[in-house]
Amino acid sequence: MKEALIVLDAQRIYTDKDSELYCKEAGKTIDNINNLIQQMTKRGQLIILVRHIHKLDGSDLGRLFDYAGEAEEDFNFKERSEEVEFDKRLTRPANALELIKNRYSAFAGTNLEDILRKSGIKKVVICGFMTNFCCESTARDALDRDFYVDFVIDATGTPGTDKFNQKQVRDVVSELLASGFARVLHTRAILSEWKKV
Repeated sequence: MKEALIVLDAQRIYTDKDSELYCKEAGKTIDNINNLIQQMTKRGQLIILVRHIHKLDGSDLGRLFDYAGEAEEDFNFKERSEEVEFDKRLTRPANALELIKNRYSAFAGTNLEDILRKSGIKKVVICGFMTNFCCESTARDALDRDFYVDFVIDATGTPGTDKFNQKQVRDVVSELLASGFARVLHTRAILSEWKKV
């Protein structure tokens, strides 16, 4: 079965320690993502690196920050800012495709589905940042578009919420997605599977 690895938002806003959205253990998450990229490259499978970026004037924000309590002028992910750049540790293969999105799901407002269909992709493997926003939204959207979904939970990162830390958020997202949206695995397990194929 043809697969695609979708790496979501491995951007400095989540990996720089001074960022308000810094994810603890971001380095370990990037390491896990890089291991997935390395193996997918060896297997000759499609790799898509996605970044979340908004126009400077905020004209493409839609309703994204309505519930976050942020004033429109204070929004994150502004184009040309350092925070939207890929983390310097991220492996970026020469043949990887790169997409820009401005919604939580990587399918919304992009040509991701067309790319996957034209490439004969049947399964997507989801990793990146944040576990409970863009990763989860993309996984759910992929299922609704009839793709098989593998969600590599320890290759996702989140700063958590006011009530839940990263581990707790990962546990909740795992439970919810595994109940009918995706196959949830850890990096070591999926790498072991791939090596047997």
